[in-house]
Amino acid sequence: MARIVGGIALSHTPTIGFALDHQKQNDPVWAPIFKDFITVRNWLKEKKPDAIIWMCNDHITSFFFDHYSPYVIALNDQYFPADEGGGPRKVPPVAGHTKLAQHLGFSLVADEFDMSFSQGKTLDHGVYSPLSMLQDPQDGSMAPIVHMQMGVLQFPVPSPQRFFKLGQAIRRAVESYPEDLNVVICAAGGLSHQVHGERCGFNNTEWDMQFLDLLEKDPQTLTQYTLADYARLGGFEGSEVIIWLAMRAALSEQVTKLHQTYYLPSMTAIATVIYENHGTLPPAEKIAEHTAHMNHQLQGADQIPGTYPFTLERSVKSFRINSFLHKLIDPDYRKRFLEDEEGLFRESDLTEEEKDLIRRRDWRGMMHYGAIFFMLEKLAAVVGVSNLHVYAAMRGQTLDDFMKTRNAPTALYSVAAKDDKGPAWEKDPKEK
Repeated sequence: MARIVGGIALSHTPTIGFALDHQKQNDPVWAPIFKDFITVRNWLKEKKPDAIIWMCNDHITSFFFDHYSPYVIALNDQYFPADEGGGPRKVPPVAGHTKLAQHLGFSLVADEFDMSFSQGKTLDHGVYSPLSMLQDPQDGSMAPIVHMQMGVLQFPVPSPQRFFKLGQAIRRAVESYPEDLNVVICAAGGLSHQVHGERCGFNNTEWDMQFLDLLEKDPQTLTQYTLADYARLGGFEGSEVIIWLAMRAALSEQVTKLHQTYYLPSMTAIATVIYENHGTLPPAEKIAEHTAHMNHQLQGADQIPGTYPFTLERSVKSFRINSFLHKLIDPDYRKRFLEDEEGLFRESDLTEEEKDLIRRRDWRGMMHYGAIFFMLEKLAAVVGVSNLHVYAAMRGQTLDDFMKTRNAPTALYSVAAKDDKGPAWEKDPKEK
């Protein structure tokens, strides 16, 4: 089973990445940052974690307000730096631990946290500013991560108490993971700072010290502060330190603080902290009980004939083909697909198997592979096939035989918008 060996808290100001990219190691203004992060990097090298759960907020880079969620688990198998306006930083990608991410997702939803899930998104300075300091300077290697995006920039935001409960749920999830893993929990962000309005430039070192002391010794007290309290004491953007509460709650009640630094060169108080975890693993029966709790809602669904629950595992496997088909909602993409399907295939990252499934319009094969039905109906609309044609193919029947099972045997339909030509199947329903 997996175990949490410790937790780290890090600031993620762009200052950190700037210092590294511009080789400021020997500049007296920037040198303390490097010294502090070397200690954390050496601790990670000593502990050799198999995975790091990295919790932080995105700075409206990969996540925008068209869909902004408080809790998002990324399912990437590899993460790349984001372009935040001036081009992506030239730092190595980092591997993702997709199996642990999927397990976390099932466990947290079972514990009634309304999680969102992402794939393919890049990471901004919330991850890469401190992470690039922790990657091996020789080869860029780093333990695989699970990125957990915490949306704390658009209100309403979950309460500090809710973040604390999330950390406790993360601990249950990790300790019920069936493989033998050493896991580190990382929280990035803070300390005190404000970057907007007439109050920008606000810092509060006294509060930062009080927060760090309470985080170590009495984190429950920090759950009693409101978000307005955090903003008043540590700056509005500095209130992202509630993410640190989730990290701390994932650890044992008593921890050993191995390392703590604090440096305030400019806009953001930069801190690094390492906590050693002392918790014992729960007994096997408790883990079995939690595993059953995780799987309760879908128990037996995989035994329903001809039914394929679209789980996180299935979503990850079929992300390429579903992404390709999803782009058919774009009129220009549809036009290109109809005019030069093979050209689009060459530009895509589809495997040969995936290309062949689409090329042959193998509706049943695509479903078995992992394509979700709602991508199939988009493809059907583009190529002039009704939904009923797809249903018949998935059942291994002719359209005529399938329609005999319907109450209205002549009712064909599609998600395609009406045009002057009318649906292709109305001209010859058997043709398709």
